[in-house]
Amino acid sequence: MYTHHYHQRADLVRIAIRAMSERALEPEFSARALQQLDSITGPARETDAAIRDLTGLLWCSIDNDDSLDLDQLTASEALSHGRVRLWVAIADVDAVVKKGSAIDEHAQANTTSVYTSACIFPMLPPRLSTDLTSLNYNEDRLALVTEMVFNADASLAGATVYRARVRNKAKLAYDAVSAWFDGKGALPAAAQAVPGMEGQLCTQDALAQNLRVRRHLEGSLELETFQPRAVFKGEQVVDIALQAHNRARQLIEEVMVATNGCTARFLAAHGGASLRRVVRSPERWLRIVAVAKDYGETLPNEPDSKALEDFLAKRRRIDPLRFPDLSLVIVRLMGSGEYVVETPASPAIGHFGLAVRDYTHSTAPNRRYPDLITSRLVKAALQGKPAPYTNAELGALALHCTRQENSAQKVERRMRKSEAALVLESHLGQHFDALVTGCTDRGVWVRIFSPPADGKLVAGDGHLKVGDKVRVKLLSTDVERGFIDFAVAV
Repeated sequence: MYTHHYHQRADLVRIAIRAMSERALEPEFSARALQQLDSITGPARETDAAIRDLTGLLWCSIDNDDSLDLDQLTASEALSHGRVRLWVAIADVDAVVKKGSAIDEHAQANTTSVYTSACIFPMLPPRLSTDLTSLNYNEDRLALVTEMVFNADASLAGATVYRARVRNKAKLAYDAVSAWFDGKGALPAAAQAVPGMEGQLCTQDALAQNLRVRRHLEGSLELETFQPRAVFKGEQVVDIALQAHNRARQLIEEVMVATNGCTARFLAAHGGASLRRVVRSPERWLRIVAVAKDYGETLPNEPDSKALEDFLAKRRRIDPLRFPDLSLVIVRLMGSGEYVVETPASPAIGHFGLAVRDYTHSTAPNRRYPDLITSRLVKAALQGKPAPYTNAELGALALHCTRQENSAQKVERRMRKSEAALVLESHLGQHFDALVTGCTDRGVWVRIFSPPADGKLVAGDGHLKVGDKVRVKLLSTDVERGFIDFAVAV
């Protein structure tokens, strides 16, 4: 374990608040939003005959150990001939947070929850996002449900979208469920307590793995990014841990990708505009081709996600140690995702990284504003009402959401640097094994393995190149600015 002597959680919270303000993100809710919150007495209750009662299904949530803002539930049924029926319920946040309200204005301003290890800046007040609009255990909640039927080969046979009332029967966590999938742990107690839940989880896992194989055959990219997270003991940061991408996370990822695709196609079928999440075909594709050539591989001169995925999969097998750094290079060359408005008549841009044509963000309305927008569009389509947003409004929101989401990601990256500097500030002069991750005219950067952290090599860089292993000495840390400086050990 790693301890420190100077900075604590409160310092990270202060730095995070400053970083939020510097990026034009609001760290606190307005007085008007808090006043509206006081007027909300409970979860949404509606008696619309179109709202189905699905509280009897074996719904469960799978999320992080400490997650309280539960956006989605899953339930499944094994059908004949290897087919599977899958239900995905998404919290109906709009039933409580109406467009144009004070709380909605705050959500629209930030457009996303910002997650740092020391504190969370929620898009919605915690009393909503972790309670009244969260799909909490053993509570009846309104939801938008996507019901899908998959064939034995994981191809989609059909899907419907409707409103329903649901009840979470088991609140589960990624790591415990994945350990059980892998035969390294027992079925979590919350699942054991629900007859039939074990079989459902097995069905969903098998479906997700088949969906995963199918997507990768079509060119979906499997990248591995470096995202360390501070570990606290009381108010002290004592370690940094890397988040494992395990089978339970893959399960939720696959069913969410499927749900987002169905939502996009549902809105298109109803003739309306939608807010799509896209990753364009890389303009710097030839740079990616050059990267592959450095590894002795040849990619076509035109963007080809399947060829790129084959290259990445091979590199992961050959050199897993350096794969996160290759992934980061590819992510930067591909460019970041963005929100755009698409109509049934406009050409689809698609999501290059996921190798899908139709994709929107719809599965996390407690945490992302585009998902709340999409929820309102879907509800209007279901009720045969005009869309709650004009195309011009959607266009402005697409630009705003893209900008704010990028700002939130910069805050989160900035805080990971300060967290690492805090952990290391009591280890000055110590030596670490490292990997060179970047060489530019601005300097040489390295990643140490234990604890996992990035820093700059400020002395003795010599003739190092990306991918070299090197022994380094920690020279200095700056928690306030998130700087970590190393020298080559002699």
